[in-house]
Order: sequence, then structure tokens, then C-alpha cells
Amino acid sequence: MMTRQIHPPRVVFIVFMVVFGCWFARAAQGQGTPGQPSVRPPAAVANPAEPGAAPSGAAKKALPLVMTEIVQTQSLSKILEATGSVAATRLARVASPGEGPIIDCRVREGDLVKRGEKVLGIGRNTAAQALLAAAMAAFKEQEQDLKRVQQLVESGAIPGATLDTSRSKFESARAQVAKARESTGDYSVAAPWDGIVSKVLVRDGDYVAPRTVLVELFDPHSLVIRFSVPEVQATEIGENMAVTAQLDAYPGKSFQGRVRRVYPELDSRMRTRTAEAILADPLELIPGMFARIQVTLQSVPEAVTVPSEAVIVTPKGERIAFVVREGKAVRRKIETGIEKDGRIQIVKGLQPGEQVVVAGNEKLKDGAEVQVRGGTGQ
Repeated sequence: MMTRQIHPPRVVFIVFMVVFGCWFARAAQGQGTPGQPSVRPPAAVANPAEPGAAPSGAAKKALPLVMTEIVQTQSLSKILEATGSVAATRLARVASPGEGPIIDCRVREGDLVKRGEKVLGIGRNTAAQALLAAAMAAFKEQEQDLKRVQQLVESGAIPGATLDTSRSKFESARAQVAKARESTGDYSVAAPWDGIVSKVLVRDGDYVAPRTVLVELFDPHSLVIRFSVPEVQATEIGENMAVTAQLDAYPGKSFQGRVRRVYPELDSRMRTRTAEAILADPLELIPGMFARIQVTLQSVPEAVTVPSEAVIVTPKGERIAFVVREGKAVRRKIETGIEKDGRIQIVKGLQPGEQVVVAGNEKLKDGAEVQVRGGTGQ
């Protein structure tokens, strides 16, 4: 079999013809003509004003929007709100001085009594009579013994010191007779001072033991409003602080008063401190009335205040605020005081008239340019 050989000049000619054919085909389709360069349409130029256009490097970044208010001064007070009840500070629980049946009970609940007025009596029992008889017998025995000793001393049979001992026993026996005779009479229980009877715990015929409570009474001039103060504010309350009271018995009315007494210790169970308030004007009060109390713990007539939204608490516990000066946010470290009705007293860090940021301050940085929008400081 014979092998066919291809000459190099022929190969070059074939490749040249293929390339020329491809170029001629493209020229025929409008991409160009032989001997002329192809013309491309101009590239589209992006318009920054059109939607979807790529941002230009020279375009300014939008400024953060904030709302501001002017730092103001106003009267601000710290108020303690509590509930309490009307109670008497002067009351008595009159008890039985001895044993016996109740006789002649003269009072009922609500009665007015005067000091020394008899409220009831307690009859004596037969045991008192027996004690008197025993005391009389001992007295007579000591009386006879004293006479015998006197005769022996006068005769010189016994020393004179024996007479002193016998006379001492005689006097003691006579005192016992007086005491026993006193106990045979009925007990008379009287009111210790002017007051109103609140409870009568016995009735005629009841037999009572010594120290049994019989009657309770209170002094109407000693009525106060007693209330409890939480432990967190226990050290802030003091005597003569202004008080506003509202009583359910007098709906829609408020009464002014003051704190008269603060107890020296906390209740060990409730962890509260008890205080008492009195009203400035006379008012008919009844023990047990429910009262709502507002105590003015602190009052600042010209307090520097801002809305509570202006104060930011940092992770470190610091309190800060931002003010706007010359279009920039300036960070201020502040100290706060009284908080009431959505406003906070600024003790240190801000001055009246400054423009403080109240919205949009969550991610602000010190010195950042801002755009003020809305609020009183626009």
C-alpha cells in the first residue's frame, strides 16, 4: 500500500483559505466589511438620577435623622404613694382587778365616758369572806400573844427583845385583816380618761378571772392615719413632710396634712417602716377608715428636666445624653435625680436651653453629623 504525502505549502494555503472564508462570512452579516474595522455601538452611560443606577463615589452618605427638645426648668417633686388606715394612738383595754361575777355593766359600744366614770362592777365571792375570817382569827391570836408577852417582859421572865418580835407579828396580822376586808367589797371599774367605748367584751352575770379584758375605749383626739413605707424609701421619709390624703369615706376630696411620727425600726416580717400622719383641718374620722397617702419626699422648684427618652444607660451603668451643636451630636455624661410623669431631673451634665436628642439616639456616636427632624428643637 502506498502512503500519500502532503506538502507544507499546500497545508498553509488550505489554512489561509479557511480563515479568509470565516472573515468574509462575518463581514457579510454586518459585523464589518473587508478592509474596514468593525464599529461597535457606544456603551450606555449610567445616570445617577435614574433608579437602579450605581452610586457615584462622590455622592454624600445620608445623615441620621434625630428628634430633639429644648432642656427646660420646672417644679418637680418626688412623691411616695402608700395606703393606710385610721387608728387611735391612745386606747385602753380595761381589765378585771379580781375574780368574780360582772354586775351593773353601764356602757355599750359608742358611749362617751368621762375620766373616773364607773363602767361596770365585779361582785366578790364567798372565798373573799373566808379569807377575811381567817385574817380576823390570825389577828386575834396575835393580839392575845402580844398581851401575854407584855406581861412576861414586865415580870422579867423573858427579855424585852421578845416584845418587839411579838408586836411586829401583831401589826402584820392587822394589815392582813384590812386587806381582806377591802377585798370583800365589790370592785368598781372606772374609765381611765375621757374617751369612746369601742368594745364591751362582757355582760352582766359573766364570771371573770383576774386581768380579764372587760372594756376597750379610745381617745377620739388621738386618731391618726397610719401607713407603711417600703424599705427602699424607709430612709427618705421624715417628720413634718407634707401629706395629701384621700379617704374612701369622703370620695372626690383631698386633705392636707403632715407626717407626725416615724417609727424607729422596720417590721421584721414585712420589711416596711411605719409612719403616722395627721390632717391640718378637723375632720370626723373613725378607726379603721381606709386612706390613700401621698408624701412629698423631695421638692425642687427649678429643676432642669428632660424627657425620659433622652437618657441612655450604657452597659457600664453610666447615664448619658446627646445634645446637638452645630449640626453634630455631642455626648454628655449626666447625673439624674427625681423621675416623675415621663421627665427626669438632670443634676449635672446639661444646661437649660440646650438641644437634647430624644429620638434616634440609640446608635449615635460622639461627633457624628445629624439631621434634626421634628421636635421642639428643629
